[in-house]
Amino acid sequence: MRTLNSDPATRPSLLVRLRNSRDDQAWADFNAVYEPVIYRMTRRRGLQDADAREVVQEVLMSVASAIDRFDFEAAGSFRGWLGRITRNAVVDQFRKLTVRETATDADEMQRHIDKAGIDRHWSDEFDKQRREQLFRWAASEVRQKTGELNWMAFWQTSIEMRPISQVADELGMTEGAVYVARCRILKRIRELVHLRLSE
Repeated sequence: MRTLNSDPATRPSLLVRLRNSRDDQAWADFNAVYEPVIYRMTRRRGLQDADAREVVQEVLMSVASAIDRFDFEAAGSFRGWLGRITRNAVVDQFRKLTVRETATDADEMQRHIDKAGIDRHWSDEFDKQRREQLFRWAASEVRQKTGELNWMAFWQTSIEMRPISQVADELGMTEGAVYVARCRILKRIRELVHLRLSE
């Protein structure tokens, strides 16, 4: 699936808003993007659904308890910090499972962690998953406010990369109308990403 070319960082204003536990919209935006990312990262390491959901909850609770102390300059990027929290929670979950299931030694636990792919590529994968989920979230929000015909024109030409002329013919639209629909929807997705989660 194609995603937006830009790589927006998590906007400081959203992080400031997250410090207010009563800002339901900020937390809803945060959870809509990051909860699926954390879950997918965890499941891809081989954890079962229940264990993955436990990791998700631990990470979200860690963020909620530490966000008011998050230092932009000292910690680097927010997503890097969140990626490290997630990685550590996955490692801790493997430790718990190792002790619970086999009571093996440290070498055996390390083999489990290595097998799960918790390595130097973690950060890159976390970023990739985040970008894809950010696009899914924004696209879903925009689709709810867009006519289905225009959405199909956008999706087939921008994501599936089909020729505008072919899509226009199949949908009974002019090529100009397909182009306009595509441009408007892509612009709205980018605006929404920028408004909610980018600098």
